[in-house]
Amino acid sequence: MIPLLSPDSDFPPLCTACADLGDLLAVGADLSPKRLLNAYRQGIFPWGTHDGLPVWYAPDPRTILLPNAFLVSRTLRRTLRRQTFSVSCDSAFDAVITGCATQFRTGQAGTWITPDMIYAYSRLHELGWAHSVEVWADGELAGGLYGLALGRAFFGESMFSRRTDASKVALAHLCRFLSAKGFGLIDCQMHTPHLASLGAESIARDDFVDRLANLCADAHPARWPTNALQATWN
Repeated sequence: MIPLLSPDSDFPPLCTACADLGDLLAVGADLSPKRLLNAYRQGIFPWGTHDGLPVWYAPDPRTILLPNAFLVSRTLRRTLRRQTFSVSCDSAFDAVITGCATQFRTGQAGTWITPDMIYAYSRLHELGWAHSVEVWADGELAGGLYGLALGRAFFGESMFSRRTDASKVALAHLCRFLSAKGFGLIDCQMHTPHLASLGAESIARDDFVDRLANLCADAHPARWPTNALQATWN
Protein backbone atom coordinates (compact mmCIF):
# COMPACT_ATOMS: atom_id res chain seq x y z
CA MET A 1 0.00 0.00 0.00
CA ILE A 2 1.39 3.41 -1.00
CA PRO A 3 1.87 5.64 2.08
CA LEU A 4 -0.21 8.82 2.33
CA LEU A 5 1.98 11.52 3.85
CA SER A 6 0.83 14.32 6.11
CA PRO A 7 2.68 17.66 6.10
CA ASP A 8 4.72 16.47 9.09
CA SER A 9 5.48 12.96 7.81
CA ASP A 10 8.97 11.78 6.94
CA PHE A 11 9.50 9.98 3.66
CA PRO A 12 9.43 6.18 3.91
CA PRO A 13 12.61 4.18 3.16
CA LEU A 14 13.46 4.18 -0.55
CA CYS A 15 13.47 0.39 -0.59
CA THR A 16 9.69 0.49 -0.08
CA ALA A 17 9.07 2.19 -3.44
CA CYS A 18 6.65 0.16 -5.57
CA ALA A 19 8.46 -1.20 -8.62
CA ASP A 20 5.16 -2.17 -10.26
CA LEU A 21 4.14 1.51 -10.22
CA GLY A 22 7.37 2.96 -11.59
CA ASP A 23 9.02 3.08 -8.15
CA LEU A 24 6.27 5.20 -6.67
CA LEU A 25 7.27 5.92 -3.07
CA ALA A 26 4.48 7.99 -1.50
CA VAL A 27 1.67 10.46 -2.08
CA GLY A 28 0.89 13.58 -0.10
CA ALA A 29 2.62 16.13 2.14
CA ASP A 30 3.32 19.38 0.29
CA LEU A 31 5.58 21.12 -2.22
CA SER A 32 7.16 23.57 0.19
CA PRO A 33 10.80 24.51 -0.42
CA LYS A 34 11.86 22.64 2.73
CA ARG A 35 10.06 19.45 1.65
CA LEU A 36 11.39 19.59 -1.92
CA LEU A 37 15.00 20.19 -0.92
CA ASN A 38 14.82 17.40 1.65
CA ALA A 39 13.40 15.08 -1.01
CA TYR A 40 16.08 15.77 -3.59
CA ARG A 41 18.87 15.26 -1.07
CA GLN A 42 17.46 11.78 -0.41
CA GLY A 43 17.06 10.85 -4.09
CA ILE A 44 13.30 11.51 -4.19
CA PHE A 45 11.40 13.79 -6.54
CA PRO A 46 7.75 14.71 -7.21
CA TRP A 47 6.29 13.74 -10.56
CA GLY A 48 3.08 15.72 -10.78
CA THR A 49 0.13 15.71 -8.42
CA HIS A 50 -2.94 13.53 -7.86
CA ASP A 51 -6.06 15.22 -6.53
CA GLY A 52 -3.83 18.13 -5.57
CA LEU A 53 -1.35 15.95 -3.64
CA PRO A 54 2.30 15.54 -4.70
CA VAL A 55 3.28 12.11 -6.03
CA TRP A 56 6.81 11.09 -5.00
CA TYR A 57 9.16 8.71 -6.84
CA ALA A 58 12.56 7.10 -6.18
CA PRO A 59 13.53 5.09 -9.31
CA ASP A 60 15.88 2.13 -9.24
CA PRO A 61 18.01 2.22 -11.31
CA ARG A 62 18.53 5.96 -11.57
CA THR A 63 19.55 7.66 -14.81
CA ILE A 64 22.34 10.23 -14.57
CA LEU A 65 24.52 12.20 -16.95
CA LEU A 66 28.08 13.07 -16.01
CA PRO A 67 28.63 16.66 -17.18
CA ASN A 68 31.82 15.81 -19.07
CA ALA A 69 30.22 12.76 -20.73
CA PHE A 70 27.63 14.65 -22.79
CA LEU A 71 27.78 13.39 -26.38
CA VAL A 72 27.86 16.13 -28.99
CA SER A 73 26.83 14.89 -32.43
CA ARG A 74 28.37 16.34 -35.58
CA THR A 75 25.11 18.11 -36.39
CA LEU A 76 24.83 19.62 -32.93
CA ARG A 77 28.49 20.66 -32.95
CA ARG A 78 27.93 22.53 -36.24
CA THR A 79 24.95 24.28 -34.71
CA LEU A 80 26.97 25.25 -31.63
CA ARG A 81 29.88 26.55 -33.71
CA ARG A 82 27.63 28.60 -35.95
CA GLN A 83 26.08 30.24 -32.88
CA THR A 84 22.65 29.82 -34.40
CA PHE A 85 21.24 30.43 -30.92
CA SER A 86 22.18 32.65 -28.00
CA VAL A 87 22.09 31.19 -24.50
CA SER A 88 21.32 32.70 -21.12
CA CYS A 89 20.44 31.42 -17.66
CA ASP A 90 18.10 32.49 -14.87
CA SER A 91 16.66 35.24 -17.08
CA ALA A 92 13.25 33.75 -17.99
CA PHE A 93 12.52 30.95 -15.54
CA ASP A 94 8.74 31.33 -15.70
CA ALA A 95 8.76 31.21 -19.49
CA VAL A 96 10.95 28.10 -19.50
CA ILE A 97 8.87 26.11 -17.03
CA THR A 98 5.71 27.13 -18.89
CA GLY A 99 7.33 26.04 -22.16
CA CYS A 100 8.13 22.66 -20.61
CA ALA A 101 4.58 22.31 -19.32
CA THR A 102 3.03 23.02 -22.72
CA GLN A 103 5.49 21.00 -24.83
CA PHE A 104 3.76 18.24 -26.80
CA ARG A 105 5.33 14.87 -26.02
CA THR A 106 4.53 11.76 -28.02
CA GLY A 107 2.69 9.17 -25.95
CA GLN A 108 1.78 11.58 -23.15
CA ALA A 109 -1.66 12.99 -22.50
CA GLY A 110 -1.41 16.28 -20.66
CA THR A 111 1.47 17.31 -18.43
CA TRP A 112 2.79 16.45 -14.98
CA ILE A 113 3.93 20.07 -14.58
CA THR A 114 0.74 21.25 -12.90
CA PRO A 115 0.07 24.81 -11.70
CA ASP A 116 1.06 23.68 -8.19
CA MET A 117 4.37 22.37 -9.54
CA ILE A 118 5.01 25.59 -11.46
CA TYR A 119 4.38 27.67 -8.34
CA ALA A 120 6.64 25.43 -6.20
CA TYR A 121 9.62 25.52 -8.57
CA SER A 122 9.20 29.23 -9.26
CA ARG A 123 9.47 29.73 -5.51
CA LEU A 124 12.67 27.65 -5.46
CA HIS A 125 14.00 29.81 -8.27
CA GLU A 126 13.27 32.96 -6.28
CA LEU A 127 15.20 31.44 -3.38
CA GLY A 128 18.22 30.63 -5.59
CA TRP A 129 17.86 26.82 -5.74
CA ALA A 130 16.15 26.31 -9.10
CA HIS A 131 17.73 27.48 -12.35
CA SER A 132 16.77 27.82 -15.98
CA VAL A 133 18.75 27.77 -19.21
CA GLU A 134 17.22 29.76 -22.06
CA VAL A 135 17.98 29.36 -25.74
CA TRP A 136 17.04 32.30 -27.97
CA ALA A 137 16.62 32.74 -31.72
CA ASP A 138 15.71 36.02 -33.36
CA GLY A 139 14.82 37.48 -29.99
CA GLU A 140 12.35 34.72 -29.16
CA LEU A 141 12.59 31.83 -26.70
CA ALA A 142 13.37 28.76 -28.81
CA GLY A 143 13.89 26.21 -26.03
CA GLY A 144 15.39 25.60 -22.64
CA LEU A 145 15.50 23.53 -19.49
CA TYR A 146 15.19 23.91 -15.74
CA GLY A 147 16.27 22.07 -12.61
CA LEU A 148 17.80 22.40 -9.15
CA ALA A 149 21.40 22.83 -8.07
CA LEU A 150 22.26 21.43 -4.64
CA GLY A 151 25.94 21.59 -3.90
CA ARG A 152 27.63 19.84 -6.83
CA ALA A 153 24.57 17.94 -8.07
CA PHE A 154 22.15 19.27 -10.66
CA PHE A 155 18.69 17.74 -10.72
CA GLY A 156 17.25 18.13 -14.20
CA GLU A 157 13.47 18.47 -14.32
CA SER A 158 12.37 19.11 -17.89
CA MET A 159 13.36 20.68 -21.21
CA PHE A 160 11.58 21.81 -24.34
CA SER A 161 12.26 22.88 -27.93
CA ARG A 162 10.43 25.10 -30.35
CA ARG A 163 13.24 24.85 -32.89
CA THR A 164 15.42 21.91 -33.89
CA ASP A 165 18.21 21.17 -31.38
CA ALA A 166 17.29 24.06 -29.06
CA SER A 167 16.99 21.88 -25.96
CA LYS A 168 20.21 20.04 -26.86
CA VAL A 169 21.99 23.38 -27.13
CA ALA A 170 20.72 24.25 -23.66
CA LEU A 171 21.98 20.95 -22.26
CA ALA A 172 25.33 21.20 -24.02
CA HIS A 173 26.00 24.63 -22.52
CA LEU A 174 24.78 23.50 -19.11
CA CYS A 175 27.06 20.46 -19.13
CA ARG A 176 30.10 22.53 -19.99
CA PHE A 177 29.25 25.05 -17.26
CA LEU A 178 28.65 22.35 -14.62
CA SER A 179 31.83 20.50 -15.58
CA ALA A 180 33.86 23.68 -15.12
CA LYS A 181 32.23 24.21 -11.71
CA GLY A 182 33.09 20.71 -10.52
CA PHE A 183 29.57 19.25 -10.52
CA GLY A 184 29.56 15.48 -10.18
CA LEU A 185 26.34 14.59 -11.97
CA ILE A 186 23.10 15.65 -13.57
CA ASP A 187 20.12 13.66 -12.34
CA CYS A 188 17.99 12.65 -15.34
CA GLN A 189 15.62 10.60 -13.16
CA MET A 190 14.38 7.89 -15.55
CA HIS A 191 15.87 6.22 -18.61
CA THR A 192 14.81 7.19 -22.12
CA PRO A 193 16.49 6.32 -25.44
CA HIS A 194 16.87 10.05 -26.09
CA LEU A 195 18.82 10.60 -22.87
CA ALA A 196 20.95 7.54 -23.53
CA SER A 197 21.85 8.96 -26.95
CA LEU A 198 23.19 12.05 -25.18
CA GLY A 199 25.47 10.05 -22.89
CA ALA A 200 23.23 9.32 -19.91
CA GLU A 201 23.75 6.09 -17.98
CA SER A 202 21.80 4.16 -15.35
CA ILE A 203 23.18 3.34 -11.91
CA ALA A 204 21.76 1.57 -8.87
CA ARG A 205 19.63 3.70 -6.59
CA ASP A 206 21.89 2.98 -3.60
CA ASP A 207 24.90 4.17 -5.60
CA PHE A 208 23.02 7.33 -6.59
CA VAL A 209 22.08 8.10 -2.97
CA ASP A 210 25.66 7.51 -1.84
CA ARG A 211 26.90 10.02 -4.41
CA LEU A 212 24.34 12.59 -3.28
CA ALA A 213 25.55 12.37 0.30
CA ASN A 214 28.90 13.72 -0.87
CA LEU A 215 27.77 16.06 -3.65
CA CYS A 216 24.99 17.78 -1.70
CA ALA A 217 26.91 18.11 1.57
CA ASP A 218 27.72 21.82 1.11
CA ALA A 219 24.66 23.20 -0.67
CA HIS A 220 23.87 26.91 -0.74
CA PRO A 221 21.37 28.85 -2.89
CA ALA A 222 22.73 31.27 -5.47
CA ARG A 223 21.49 33.03 -8.57
CA TRP A 224 23.54 32.32 -11.67
CA PRO A 225 24.69 35.34 -13.71
CA THR A 226 22.59 35.70 -16.87
CA ASN A 227 25.65 35.37 -19.11
CA ALA A 228 27.31 32.53 -17.15
CA LEU A 229 26.75 29.98 -19.94
CA GLN A 230 27.65 32.18 -22.88
CA ALA A 231 30.81 31.10 -24.70
CA THR A 232 31.98 30.19 -28.17
CA TRP A 233 32.12 26.48 -29.06
CA ASN A 234 35.26 25.01 -30.63
